[in-house]
Amino acid sequence: MEAVLSKFQQLLDASPKSEIFEIEKILNVYYLHIKCDNDDDLYITQYGLPFFENLKPHNFLTDKSWYDGHSIRLSGSGCTYKIKTKEIKSRSKDLVIKWNRMGQDIPGDDGTDEFAGAEFNSPFEEFSLVMELRNARFESPGTIITQRPLAIYVPSERVELWRTGRKEYKMKTIIDAHKDIQLDMFRSYVMIFEWIKGIDASHACGEKLLGERQVMDLTLRVAEEMKYKGFLVRDRKPHHIIVKPRNDGTLARDRRGEVLYAVIDYELLARTRAREQSIKRIRRINYHQRQQSRFSATYSDDFPPQLKIVNILGVDYVFGHVESTDGLLWVVGRDPDLFDYFLPERWETTPRTKLSEYHEIYHTVTKDYINMVWKVSKVGIRPDMDPFKEDERKILEHGYNSPFEEVSIAVQLSRKGIRTVYPRAIYVFGKEIFISDSIRDDNRHKSHARYLTPGGSRILKENHSYIIIWGYWNGPDERLAIKDDDYLQGINALNAYRQGLISEEEYFAMLKTKKERLAKSGIEDLNLRGTHLLLSVDHNGRLIRDEEGIPDMRICNFEFLRKIR
Repeated sequence: MEAVLSKFQQLLDASPKSEIFEIEKILNVYYLHIKCDNDDDLYITQYGLPFFENLKPHNFLTDKSWYDGHSIRLSGSGCTYKIKTKEIKSRSKDLVIKWNRMGQDIPGDDGTDEFAGAEFNSPFEEFSLVMELRNARFESPGTIITQRPLAIYVPSERVELWRTGRKEYKMKTIIDAHKDIQLDMFRSYVMIFEWIKGIDASHACGEKLLGERQVMDLTLRVAEEMKYKGFLVRDRKPHHIIVKPRNDGTLARDRRGEVLYAVIDYELLARTRAREQSIKRIRRINYHQRQQSRFSATYSDDFPPQLKIVNILGVDYVFGHVESTDGLLWVVGRDPDLFDYFLPERWETTPRTKLSEYHEIYHTVTKDYINMVWKVSKVGIRPDMDPFKEDERKILEHGYNSPFEEVSIAVQLSRKGIRTVYPRAIYVFGKEIFISDSIRDDNRHKSHARYLTPGGSRILKENHSYIIIWGYWNGPDERLAIKDDDYLQGINALNAYRQGLISEEEYFAMLKTKKERLAKSGIEDLNLRGTHLLLSVDHNGRLIRDEEGIPDMRICNFEFLRKIR
């Protein structure tokens, strides 16, 4: 992937400044996004880069006279054509172009199990699945040959739904599922693939190169080999299987004597249920392994260009823009591969459990099966405290810590050997919110004014909602990296006391110990509470203690921790 990004960047560096280029990652596929002068959009994949100029629409599609003279309508229910591009630098390219049918009813859908829940893939889903199918050759023996996905062309013209055959309710569901990019239900999407030489299996039967039984056997064989790789096609047909005739009137075969084939038409391509579960399991394992080394990861020129390493208050982050919400995201550490795990589309809409009566703090399991806790920061809001009371007056004077202060203190304490829950990321919504002047506190925005994003804007924006993402305590990172499991469960000290897991004497002793340890590290907790201390219990409900019998303790609240030196 690093080599692909490098090629994208080279093309960007050599491109005319008058053209608008951007590298975008959509559903795990990198594209070179070109915004054309007429507001058309062109998304070019790594396979399309060598034919960059050929793939510009005026070199094969939008020049009507060229298109009429060099295109051939292909068989099938979709709108599909073979076309040759104009010659650019002594090279032309044979393409297959197909108008994407997302949001349309599936022809021939008879309500059987084969089509249960099936919908046409969006253009970006289709390309993502084809790329994944191609890369499956690295996972297990055997290769499924496909067309190379070259580009997606999106004309700027808007077309009424009745003309496209799309259903509005279907399109809204598809649009909601695409957080990486804003799909437009009124624009056409043209899929551009490389042409594969050969004929389909039905044609081969008509040419007496295959018998009817052989066609049926080949179709079943393709389905089985696709399933072995973890994929299926809802409408499997001989028309979707390409074979290659030889000059001697036979078909090309492999060393075992089996007919060589390629699979085309991916609008109903999908993962098997087993593969879906496997991918989630692999991503979860990868996540824990990377978290263990998040601060030691080193990258050079291959760092994704849309992400940047920044340091704020002594903590390294991978910083990037969130296209789906126009928000910003800082992921703790130096590993860019962790960034996608914290995009809001991975956790924002998953079922959640509220963990506090007084705070907006939630536990959720993300779409990658990652346990996390996210909390809405109260930065910019005046604490609800009474200045008449000395301890509350101190809190009012200090105010709520910013998300960046909370993470910085957590990392600082961890480096000094004081256990805390793991800070994972900071996210800010793109949309503004209204905060009444009666509860507004601008002190943090003033003190943080000098801290800027790589783009030059302030990291702490007024009238914006910030979320801090913490690791859900189910075991240390180093243990989860070796073997993924839910080893432990967290319980705050106050609840542990109420449930009889610790005595009153232990409860007071733990709070005193926390206060003393913080003081030695130059930190004071202005709002010391038993709910701010997390203990651990095992699967049998037993409290985890060290060799001296002292309960394992972790600090889990940082909003009123103050540095005293």
